[in-house]
Amino acid sequence: MKILLTGANGYVGYRLLAQLVHLGHTVVCCVRDKDRFVVPDWCRGATTVVEVDFSDAESLTAIPSDVELAYYLVHSMTTASPDFETIEQRCAENFTRTMSSTSVERVIYLSGIVNEAALSPHLASRFRVETILSNGRFSLTTLRAGIIVGSGSASFEIIRDLVEKLPFMVAPKWVTTRCQPISIHNVIDFLVGVITHPETANASYDIGGPDILSYKDMLLRFARVRQLRRYIQVVPVLTPRLSSYWLYFVTSTSYPLAKHLVDSMSVEVVCSANSLASELGISLISYDDAIRIAFDKIDHNQVVSSWKDALNSNLLKRGVSSHIQIPKFGCFRDYRSVPVDNPTQTIEKIWRIGGTTGWYYANWLWTVRGAIDRLVGGVGMRRGRRSPVDIKPGDTLDCWRVLYADKAEGRLVLFAEMKLPGDAWLEFVLINGRLHQRATFRPLGVGGRLYWWAVVPFHHFIFNGMLNRLGRSDS
Repeated sequence: MKILLTGANGYVGYRLLAQLVHLGHTVVCCVRDKDRFVVPDWCRGATTVVEVDFSDAESLTAIPSDVELAYYLVHSMTTASPDFETIEQRCAENFTRTMSSTSVERVIYLSGIVNEAALSPHLASRFRVETILSNGRFSLTTLRAGIIVGSGSASFEIIRDLVEKLPFMVAPKWVTTRCQPISIHNVIDFLVGVITHPETANASYDIGGPDILSYKDMLLRFARVRQLRRYIQVVPVLTPRLSSYWLYFVTSTSYPLAKHLVDSMSVEVVCSANSLASELGISLISYDDAIRIAFDKIDHNQVVSSWKDALNSNLLKRGVSSHIQIPKFGCFRDYRSVPVDNPTQTIEKIWRIGGTTGWYYANWLWTVRGAIDRLVGGVGMRRGRRSPVDIKPGDTLDCWRVLYADKAEGRLVLFAEMKLPGDAWLEFVLINGRLHQRATFRPLGVGGRLYWWAVVPFHHFIFNGMLNRLGRSDS
């Protein structure tokens, strides 16, 4: 079957792609920028990639007309725009109009559980998208999920940050709200399973795991699985805005995502009863087991996708490809190089940079810079990286976005996503036994120029130390 996969580079989409190809389907992947989407070698023969922005109706002409089934996995929850509902509505309308003119027979939509009378803006927007899709000239299957638990999921990473960083938590009252978390493995099971069950067309189903828990229960059970002792005191004085800032500063989430999450956490997301799991032969994974499976993937460096890699940012809107060629004119540069003792070892070090490994020198300064960035609304240094050993274009790497990563060529190019009065690149290239490091900054106005001259002394200290340790053999 020829399947259209929207949101192919998202947390769910990238994992779904692997399963669809494994089952023998041909997949057309819709992405906003081809240069930040890496198709695994083993599924390239069954995969084509088209560049599409669903908010731009004209770009949808790239979608082939002969697809038989489509997945709609598009959402704007991480966008900083206050008008994300309008964006989601426009995307859904453009998608519905385009798909209605193709041979597609069915669309499968992953939505949120909407069983409460009063919904958050995020959940209300999801339900509005479902209504728009139901008006298309195709049958619609809607799967409604709540908290998704898996290595790299936003919910998992936020809970992990809270539990592992805070022995004692003063938490807002929304931690008593009930939800029904579901393992990412079961989400994929449902998304794939309904393909071969035509009776699921023109129907909607709530999907969740076997446990109904409060957010407080989830935090404490996470701690128990990790063999940590944690205490939570619920207080009624934390407003939604304060709660959003609390999540933003303690966890690795962005402020827009924290705000949408807090708004939704006041709403119960518990499944209405249905028999879909038994009809599809799906064995539901408990919350505790979902946590254990996630950490097993982390421990074995098998995190396939991360919510952070699909974040909406100015870089992604402008296109990664437009930044790979680092500008030469109108820019400030810091260039250094050192001889390398062991090229293979140096490449391995570069490919592990950031995250839990750190930046090899003056990590405390990187931490301070990240804290300052968080204070002004930036991403800071807490995003870490998807895998401690693997890098692909589009990955997040602390406060950077990976633009280019070719291990055989010995070249890594990063683009800064922190709040800056301009654009910044950091490049590592290994050539003929020497490691070259270039920091490039394209200033915006006088403020950008003043910023560069203010940080130049720190560059000399940090970059020299980092470069020397990258080039030096550890043996």
